Amino acid sequence: MTDMTADLDINNSEQLRYIAAQAADARVNVELETEGMTLNIGPQHPATHGTLRIVARLDGEQVISAEPIMGYMHRGYEKLTEVRTYPQVTTLINRIDWVGSFANEVPFILAAEELMEVEAPPRAQYIRTALFEMGRIANIMLFLGDMAVQLGGVTAIFYAFRDREFVLNQIESVTGGRFHPNFNRIGGVKDDLPAGWIKETKSSMQKVRDFCDEMEDLVVGNEIFQSRCRGVGVIPADVATSYGLSGANLRASGVDWDLRRDAESPLAWKDLDWKVWTHPDGDSFSRYWVRLQETREATYMVEQLLDGLPTGPIMAKVPRIIKVPAGESYVQTENPLGAMGYYVISKGELTPFRVKIRTASFSNMSISPWLLEGVYVPDIATILASLYFILGDIDR
Repeated sequence: MTDMTADLDINNSEQLRYIAAQAADARVNVELETEGMTLNIGPQHPATHGTLRIVARLDGEQVISAEPIMGYMHRGYEKLTEVRTYPQVTTLINRIDWVGSFANEVPFILAAEELMEVEAPPRAQYIRTALFEMGRIANIMLFLGDMAVQLGGVTAIFYAFRDREFVLNQIESVTGGRFHPNFNRIGGVKDDLPAGWIKETKSSMQKVRDFCDEMEDLVVGNEIFQSRCRGVGVIPADVATSYGLSGANLRASGVDWDLRRDAESPLAWKDLDWKVWTHPDGDSFSRYWVRLQETREATYMVEQLLDGLPTGPIMAKVPRIIKVPAGESYVQTENPLGAMGYYVISKGELTPFRVKIRTASFSNMSISPWLLEGVYVPDIATILASLYFILGDIDR
């Protein structure tokens, strides 16, 4: 027993010396300066909705600077509009933000209608607004599931894809297209609502609310999600406005601004009883939370629109061949990703002379160098996911 005790004492003393040596090495390593390195994220990275490259310069695991490199998907939408007639442009532009395509068509059509001094009938405006909000719901549902995936939680995206189908089915049943409807026309919309569509749409809105409740429990209430998002990527209100942020990214910083309420529009938002959601914290968690509340709010807006749907025509009287009078017009709407505007210049011809597009993702992404500076590498995916951008909306 004495020999065994001696052996144990020797082993313990050796372990203690080893631990002490390791601790000394750790203290030295902490004091040493780490060599900087450059980390290329992309240009094909699963944490982005398209092809983006982030060049991050690191000190250890901390980001010293980050530069987004855009242009890998550039398709020249603004120039392509110059060789298409006004009705053909809607086919093109609903592919800019390919997840919220219906909403992309509306501000361009409104700009053309303003130049032509044409206003769509009330029924057409209600249908436009309802489909606009349904496009918002389908868009943001994808975000609500996908952001959890970026942080390692795969389950939420299956819920999102499952319930998003109910909304896409309803959009397809009236427009004929799930992703690229090409449904808006100068003076109104292509078709009226099919029989039974209103009842089925209300049922799908309830399914979306059930999905939102599930996300509250599965994602928002998750301790790991909160620890990865709370206090990460904080954007103060003044910084958000100075960088031109819009949409939920702006409202999550406590700025109470929404074009649906704060700008004049012929669409039916002014006839609805609804709430603009904000959050004071401005972090990645806030951006998720605001979008979740806006999705639930949009379902009630759709139901109000369907309950108050006016009777009457769906098209105003417009020439069969569209020639927009010479002039200039700028119209922007509150799209799913934020403010999207079209500056249209016409010379009275069949095609626009110039079109300048203000996309939400381009402006929202402009803050990324400021926002990523000083964060740690694992937080890059969290912050980029919370900003929620579509690369087609940037490389237009």
